[in-house]
Amino acid sequence: MTKHFWTDDVSALLRVGPDFDLRRVDPSSTPGTAADKRAGATELAASAQELRGLQEKLFAQSRLGAEDRLLVVLQAMDAAGKGGIVNHVFAQLEPYGLALTAFKSPTPEERTHDFLWRVEPRVPGPGVIGLFDRSHYEDVLIQRVRAFAPPEEIERRYGAIVDFERRIADAGVRVVKIMLHISPEEQAARLLSRLDDPEKYWKYNPGDVDERLLWPDYMDAFGIAIERTNVEHAPWYVVPANAKWYARAAVQRIVISELHRMAPEWPQPDFDVAVERARIEDSIDLRWPA
Repeated sequence: MTKHFWTDDVSALLRVGPDFDLRRVDPSSTPGTAADKRAGATELAASAQELRGLQEKLFAQSRLGAEDRLLVVLQAMDAAGKGGIVNHVFAQLEPYGLALTAFKSPTPEERTHDFLWRVEPRVPGPGVIGLFDRSHYEDVLIQRVRAFAPPEEIERRYGAIVDFERRIADAGVRVVKIMLHISPEEQAARLLSRLDDPEKYWKYNPGDVDERLLWPDYMDAFGIAIERTNVEHAPWYVVPANAKWYARAAVQRIVISELHRMAPEWPQPDFDVAVERARIEDSIDLRWPA
C-alpha cells in the first residue's frame, strides 16, 4: 500500500451498515482518500504484491486440508467498470488460484432448474479466490425489474440466497458482494464512448439502453436486494465508481482486507526440513551416466 493514499479504512467506509440508503451514496465521491488518478494507479500497482501474497497463503494452506476460500461477487449496471476491475485487480493474481465466472442469460436447460442450480458448481474450491462477474443476484434484479418472475417467487429468492450463502460460508467460503455504483450521466458518457470508437463497437449492446431507461427501478431493486441479503457472513460493499481509478483501488483494498480477516497462514511442513536439505545437497553433483 502506498504511503498516505488511504486516509481512512475504505473497507469500513464502503461496507453496508444497518441504516444504508443507496440514494445517499454519491457515485462521484472517493471515500477514504484525497488522491487522484495518478496516485490511484500507483496504489493499485503497489498493493498488487500484498494481494498476491495473501492469495498464495490461501492456496498453500489448502494443500494441507484447509477449506477456506473467497468468493467475490461483482454487480453493477452496464458500463459500470466490472471488466476494468477484472483486468486491473484480479488479472494480477496467480491464475491457478483464481476462478472467474461471467454469468450470462440462463440457457434453456438452466431455465428448467432452480435459479441457484447453475451457481452451485461455480462456488470456488478450497484455497481459490472465485470471482462472479454478475451472479445469482441477477435473479432478483433484472428478473424483478422486468417481471420475468412473479413477485412471490422474487420474495422466495431473497431467502434462498441468504440460505445458500450461509451454507457455503459454513463450508469455508467467505462471500464478499460488491456493487459498483455509477451515475446515469456517467453511464451515458461511457456508452457514447463505445459508439465513438469502432474498436469498441463490440462492447455496445442496444439492449443496454433499454435497461438504462429503467434506472429508477433498478436502483430500487439494488437497494432492496442489498437490504435483504446484507449479513455478517456475506456482507455488501457499495463502491462509488464514476472514477474508475478509485473503484479499482477500492475493490482491491476491500479484497485485501477480507483476506486479512480470513488470516491465511503458511502451512507447516509435513516433512523434516533438515533431512530434505541434506538430501538435496547430496544430490548437487548429479550427472548423466557416461
